[in-house]
Amino acid sequence: MSAREEVVSAAQGFAASGLTVATWGNISLREGESVYITPSGMDYASLLPEDITEVSAADGRVLSGARRPSTETALHLAVYAARPEVRAIVHTHAAESTAFAVTGRTVPVITDEAAQVLRGAVRTAEYALPGTRELAERCVEALGAEAMACLLRSHGAVCLGESLKAALVCARVLEQTCEIYRLAQSLGGPAKPFPKERVETMKLFLQNSYGQKQY
Repeated sequence: MSAREEVVSAAQGFAASGLTVATWGNISLREGESVYITPSGMDYASLLPEDITEVSAADGRVLSGARRPSTETALHLAVYAARPEVRAIVHTHAAESTAFAVTGRTVPVITDEAAQVLRGAVRTAEYALPGTRELAERCVEALGAEAMACLLRSHGAVCLGESLKAALVCARVLEQTCEIYRLAQSLGGPAKPFPKERVETMKLFLQNSYGQKQY
């Protein structure tokens, strides 16, 4: 499957999952010195491979494709520059995580899944206008060196992965964690965050013990 086909497949799953509304949000995949990103303002369910724009990872120049790339291209490029291990980014506008983003609250690690996938508390970047360099810089700052997701104040969430599948899983785990935390709080809590050493243990469990061994 080509990079463009991968992005289209992810975008169609994105549209069906409830992680965004209408044409908001964006998805990208890095391959070498190129980033393949969804176009601005187009319906995800009807995207074709030729609608995906290839831009330079270094400076955002359009390398191929006839569509205008996402308005958040600068944010994607800034994250890729700061986090070389990341190959895919999903920017969501889902209800539970956006509620946390509106309040500016940090999403704590309170489940095994969150420890394994989010790898740390999910912080909120202070507000900046969509599509601006300022927003990109604040997103990178909120992510730091290890977190796999952050919130954008009054906007949505940014989720990372080593693949598009992993980035989408990250987005779903973040949404689930926000919902579980809200429900736990409504039941009187407390929903205690995992200590750092338990988060590290769960990360190692996912890497070394979970799933099928590859021969």
